[in-house]
Amino acid sequence: MRIERLYRYPVKGLTPEALEQTSVEPGGALPWDRAFALAQGDADLDPANPHWLPKTNFMCLMADAAIATLRSSFNERTGRLTIIGPAGAIEADALSEEGRTRIAAFLTEFLGPAARGTPRFLHIPGHVFCDQRKPVVSLINLASLAELEAKAGARRHKRRFRPNIWFSGAPAWSERGWIGRELLVGQARLRVTRPITRCPATEVNPETATRDADPVAELKAAFGHIELGVHAEVIEGGAIAMGDAIELLPA
Repeated sequence: MRIERLYRYPVKGLTPEALEQTSVEPGGALPWDRAFALAQGDADLDPANPHWLPKTNFMCLMADAAIATLRSSFNERTGRLTIIGPAGAIEADALSEEGRTRIAAFLTEFLGPAARGTPRFLHIPGHVFCDQRKPVVSLINLASLAELEAKAGARRHKRRFRPNIWFSGAPAWSERGWIGRELLVGQARLRVTRPITRCPATEVNPETATRDADPVAELKAAFGHIELGVHAEVIEGGAIAMGDAIELLPA
């Protein structure tokens, strides 16, 4: 098996950033993956004592397809985040309180009625705004996506599914049998923890920001489940790069 695409998503819900290489640490996500998020004003989250919250507490595609019209990029060397929207853009230091306040105001104005209370744009060092209670790396088998597309009779853009790693070289759906198994991914060792249950965010076309398909219903109708991909925890850190081998270790 082989890594074909490698991504991080610095801002929860916004633009993926393609990587040539990265590294991971035990118990962590990819560096800068889901490192920032716009928390709705009613989200019960204290930055001084953070805890996991479901995605509905944040700006997210599941709730608001329009955020797919935003294009973001993060410069980890300078800490500056750029967000370009249909009616304007902002560039600010996402690692400073002043910069995050400006970003929050920009995104709140963009959301309009979808913003609840006074949203906060957050970065909490060491905290990952992921959909799972613990930081994970997400992987999707390209053969499984191809089989879904064949059953649906239509292409489904890869960006609908937002994994960290797209891989080739495994039979379709074989990854569903990997729960509890370990993988060598580049120089890192991961343990597969659970399948990824897909949600209505996958309805959103990332190119048009419209809900023009229902992959959840397509999965259920064709395969009797609503899973595509797996989550894995990092148990031994190391470098990961495009083209690296993925090896399923003996049980």
